[in-house]
Amino acid sequence: MPSLTNDQTTNAPMTHSPMTIHQHPLIRYFAAITPLTSEEAEAIYHSMVLRTYPKDHTLLRAGDVAVESYFVLKGCIRQYSMLDGVEKINAFFTENDWVLSLNSLDAPSYAPHYWTCCEETTLVLGNDNGANALFAQFPKFEMIARKILENTLFQQQHTMARYSTESPEERYQNLLSARPDLFQRLPQYQIASYIGVQPESLSRIRKRLHERKNVR
Repeated sequence: MPSLTNDQTTNAPMTHSPMTIHQHPLIRYFAAITPLTSEEAEAIYHSMVLRTYPKDHTLLRAGDVAVESYFVLKGCIRQYSMLDGVEKINAFFTENDWVLSLNSLDAPSYAPHYWTCCEETTLVLGNDNGANALFAQFPKFEMIARKILENTLFQQQHTMARYSTESPEERYQNLLSARPDLFQRLPQYQIASYIGVQPESLSRIRKRLHERKNVR
């Protein structure tokens, strides 16, 4: 749940109309979970802290304790571990995604992964102190936060379970179907890392799928 913090930091503007507030991506995300009153929407809106980070900025390093969560307004973040000096990407986060370190939910623990911006990225920042202040004012927000955690945990577990049983070709096809924009936004070597092959193997997969499509 955002509280919301500040590098290139931008707080939500003070002059606005109710329509502007309710059209904000984060407000719309919350409202999809449960309807918000104008007072509740304004409380969230005014607590927001936005930050824009440049491409290649690392938000979290393996071995650090994640103390902030993020909601992606614009941009892309990759989550990866380092194996023998090579990135092993296991997730991408883009617009309207939550970036949460689920291993730190119950108690602070060291992150096993990195979060790095793949392009210039604008985020809403959240932390426990800010979230607790909102919970005290609006207890309903605690239910929304729990729902966000449940949804994020379910999505990550579902993705990991499917990933472990898929072939690289199936991973490629599923990523292309679910996130076609990533193929325009990311270099080929990052797509290859995510599906678990070398870039040259990715080229062969793409060629093979193209040939099958032409045969049909």
